[in-house]
Amino acid sequence: MPRTKSDEFTFVSPALKYLLFFFNMIFWVIALILISIGVYSRIVKHETALACLTVDPALLLMIVGILMFFITFCGCVGSLRENICLLQTFCVILTIIFLLQLVAGVLGFVFSDKALGKVTKMVDSAIKHYRDDIDLQNLIDYGQKQFNCCGGISYLDWSQNMYFNCSKENPSRERCSVPFSCCLINKEETVINTMCGHGVQQLEYLAAGAFINPNGCIDKVVNWIHSNLFLLGGIALGLAIPQLVGILLSQILINQIQDQIKLQNYNKQHRSDPWS
Repeated sequence: MPRTKSDEFTFVSPALKYLLFFFNMIFWVIALILISIGVYSRIVKHETALACLTVDPALLLMIVGILMFFITFCGCVGSLRENICLLQTFCVILTIIFLLQLVAGVLGFVFSDKALGKVTKMVDSAIKHYRDDIDLQNLIDYGQKQFNCCGGISYLDWSQNMYFNCSKENPSRERCSVPFSCCLINKEETVINTMCGHGVQQLEYLAAGAFINPNGCIDKVVNWIHSNLFLLGGIALGLAIPQLVGILLSQILINQIQDQIKLQNYNKQHRSDPWS
C-alpha cells in the first residue's frame, strides 16, 4: 500500500527532540564528573574529619551525581526513543525537585533562627576538629581570610579546640591562641607570621583587635548574604532556569508524541474502514 501524506506527517519536532537530548547530555556528563570526584574523594580520604559536618561532602557529591545521572538518563533515552513513560518520569522528578527547593528556601527564610542555630553547631564542630584533617583546616582558614573573621561567634570559640583551649591544664604550645588565618594581614610583610595569634584569647576584645579580626564568621557571613541578596537571587534563578526549561521541553515533547500516537491510530482505523 503506498504511503500517503498523512503517513509522512509527524507532530514530533526533530529540533525539539534533539534539543532535549543534548540538553540532558550536558548534565549527564556533569553527573558522571560529580560521581567520579565523590568516589575518588571517598577512596583517597577514607574516614575524614569533614564527616563532622552535617553531610560528608564526598557522599553528597555521589548522591547528587547518581540522582542527576538517573534523571538525565530518563531525559536522554526518553527523547531519543520518544518514550512517554521515561519523559514523564523525567518531568515529574524535575518538578518535585524544583518544588522541594522552593519549599526549602521558604522554610529557611521563615525559620532563619533555627537554621542559624544549626549552622552555629556545625561551625563549633568544625572548630573542634580543626587539626584533625588538612582539608577541613584549609577550608576554615580560607573562610576566615575571605571574611576577615575568627571563630563562629567570636575569636573565643577557638577555646573549644583541644590545641587552642585556654585552660591551665592544656599543655599545648598553642594554648590560648587562634589560627594565623585570624590575624590582621600586613601587605608589606613578605613572610606570614604564623604565631601572630599566640595568646590573644587572654586579651579583651579591643586589645585582641590590634592583632586579629575578633568578630565571628557567622555574623560576617549573614551580613554578606544580606548585602548580596540580588547576587544570591541570580544564582538561585540560574539553578532554577535549567529545571524549568527541562520541564517545559519534556512536556511539549510528550504532548507531541501523544498527538502523533492519536494520528497513527486514526490512520490505522481509517485504512481499515471499508466505507472510506
